[in-house]
Amino acid sequence: MTTGTVFNIQRYSIHDGPGIRTTVFLKGCQLNCWWCQNPESRLSGQEMIFWGDRCIGCGACSTICPSGAIQIKNGIPVTEKEKCILCGKCIEKCPALAREMIGEKLTAEEVIKEIEKDLIFYEESGGGVTFSGGEPLGQTEFLEGLLNGCREKKIHTAVDTSGYISWGILNKISPKVDLFLYDLKLMDNERHKKYTGVSNEIILKNLEKLSSVHNNIFVRFPVIPGINDDYQNIREIGEFLSSLKIAQLNILPYHHIGIDKYKRLGKKYKLVDIQPPSKEKLSEVSAILKKFNLNVKLRG
Repeated sequence: MTTGTVFNIQRYSIHDGPGIRTTVFLKGCQLNCWWCQNPESRLSGQEMIFWGDRCIGCGACSTICPSGAIQIKNGIPVTEKEKCILCGKCIEKCPALAREMIGEKLTAEEVIKEIEKDLIFYEESGGGVTFSGGEPLGQTEFLEGLLNGCREKKIHTAVDTSGYISWGILNKISPKVDLFLYDLKLMDNERHKKYTGVSNEIILKNLEKLSSVHNNIFVRFPVIPGINDDYQNIREIGEFLSSLKIAQLNILPYHHIGIDKYKRLGKKYKLVDIQPPSKEKLSEVSAILKKFNLNVKLRG
């Protein structure tokens, strides 16, 4: 029985493909994008999140912790992550629900049962399920089991990917996917390394190959002010995509939704001072890309 690690199943999604969708978020991602809205997706295994605003400072978590990972300092529990064994006892003991385990081991069958609960919405809206993350292709066998299960139930499937995966895996999974949501961030390799932690060479090559074997790809371009919204990057994206078989290009405006998650995970967010792009900027980006005869849509 195929199992994988899921950190969220979000119902009634309207920006992860056509129609009303259920988005299943799988843990694990090799990219480290500065603007990532799901920092809890990066690690492949479970991790603990701490809601400091809920904590009442009772010390129950410190008392129950079998590995001595939690110490009370100035009335606040501080967790030494290297000591934490993720046993979950502090979660059970916390009266304020200030701790939560992120990531749950599920079988493909269990996830399919959850997806099936929304069949009526898919049928009426032309929607389906979107597998996102993290990088869903990183859990290849699990994803394949989910796609097979959806195909048996005749549920439309979309896979949201960074493209940072071996072509062998991408090519193998391609026939089972109805729609690819393919992220494209920066064309310059050095800038891509700086802001995501990895080279974009395999990402660009995979998109070229995928566009030759799959006829339904929506490329997603997140507009991050001061990082990738310059004319040169936008023009190079337009030129590159104009040579491929792409059904749609979605412009995704940067937002602040993920900031609080970083605090709860004890991580630093690098783009605190960056504001979402203006309507005028988004219109400008859209106008440039449309000149390359691309089917450009805002969000989606």
